[in-house]
Amino acid sequence: MIKTISGFDRIGEENAFAVLARATQLAADGMDVINLGIGQPDFPTPDHIVEAAVKALRDGHHGYTPATGILPLREAVAKRTLQTTGVEVSPENVCIMPGGKVTMFAAILMMGEPGTEIMYPDPGFPIYRSMIEFTGAKPVPIPVREENGFAFSGEEALSLVSDKTRLIILNSPANPTGGVTPRVEIETLVDGLEAFPDTAILSDEIYDVMTYDGEEHVSLLTFPQIRDRLIILNGWSKTWAMTGWRMGWSIWPDALFDSVRKLAVNAWSCVNAPSQYAGIAAIEGPQDAVAEMMAAFDKRRKLVVARANELPGVSCVTPRGAFYAFPNISNTGWKAKELASALLEQTGVAAIGGPDFGVLGEGYMRLSYANSEDNIIKAMDRIEAFLAK
Repeated sequence: MIKTISGFDRIGEENAFAVLARATQLAADGMDVINLGIGQPDFPTPDHIVEAAVKALRDGHHGYTPATGILPLREAVAKRTLQTTGVEVSPENVCIMPGGKVTMFAAILMMGEPGTEIMYPDPGFPIYRSMIEFTGAKPVPIPVREENGFAFSGEEALSLVSDKTRLIILNSPANPTGGVTPRVEIETLVDGLEAFPDTAILSDEIYDVMTYDGEEHVSLLTFPQIRDRLIILNGWSKTWAMTGWRMGWSIWPDALFDSVRKLAVNAWSCVNAPSQYAGIAAIEGPQDAVAEMMAAFDKRRKLVVARANELPGVSCVTPRGAFYAFPNISNTGWKAKELASALLEQTGVAAIGGPDFGVLGEGYMRLSYANSEDNIIKAMDRIEAFLAK
């Protein structure tokens, strides 16, 4: 009998894709399905970005590129980082990745091994814990609580750090909660980490432009005292509606960059060439489509929150970032995953149960408002009728 190494037994999944597959099957069988589960913009990639990729193909960019990405794209990322954070980074510290997940994979693979600990947000993106467990490291959840607006507490996070902590993963604006962590909490954590100089930080900032109500996104790059151990995760998927292009970027400290370069050479060689030229067009081209998308998300956010708070047994804090709401369903009498499954099978509304994002997710459900206002209204009507029964 064929056997894999024991680590593969520990690999988890991202249930949003399982829900997407089931929703797709139900739709193929004739059900009218509204997907509030998957975390991708429902907008098309802007035309000028698509045309840049087409031009790159016609211009003959069909071959391998440097493993870390073409220099003009890395320069564009560095320029954009300076514009958005006020921090100057070298293109020589930028690595272009085939999606944002790959930065998580690389960082956790570098840091995790038996006998070490890696901290991650809970509720949080499920791949964090999955990859931590794969490496054999001990996953240590950082609680993300509703009473804090789904921001982590700097003091509480610090209390969980030990001499075994190899990596701390942070995410703001956050998936699945839409929470945005205030600067004061980040400052508390960063200041306390001076006592743990060998602990690295991975800051997942994929939703960096997606904040509302004047909320500030605080990049970890703005704290120079941790720059020598900080990894930044970002990319094109959310901001420019490019999920299927599989394009991410990462910024690495000098001490780790050659390791990620070698991993790229061994694992994926390089990101496909035409997409990299599209990435330049996204960063350097007009941002009107981004602004329009964010305005639409803001209207949908308010709609989802208002309707969720009218549902029997449901309450919902207003998310300040990303495109997710994380309503509390604990007073409905349902377990979260059971409710999500029943809604999909019986009403055609796809949502994700909170436990798919961590042990602290029970009692909550993630609703993505990356869907049209008409579909959101129909979906919330169906949920309301279902809960009223």
